Amino acid sequence: MSDVIEYKSWVCLICGWVYDEAAGLPDEGIEPGTRFSDIPEDWRCPLCDVSKAEFSVVEF
Repeated sequence: MSDVIEYKSWVCLICGWVYDEAAGLPDEGIEPGTRFSDIPEDWRCPLCDVSKAEFSVVEF
């Protein structure tokens, strides 16, 4: 069994923008591999400016 890190994607329920934990948001100072839970609570969706509360994990 390998030690694969599973990253999740989180979708904004308002506009559909997706935060990918593996990619992060380097332009906003959020390094690749940053968990959604580790993003500051005052962070806002870069597309529609809603809070983290409006995001849901994407299940495949």
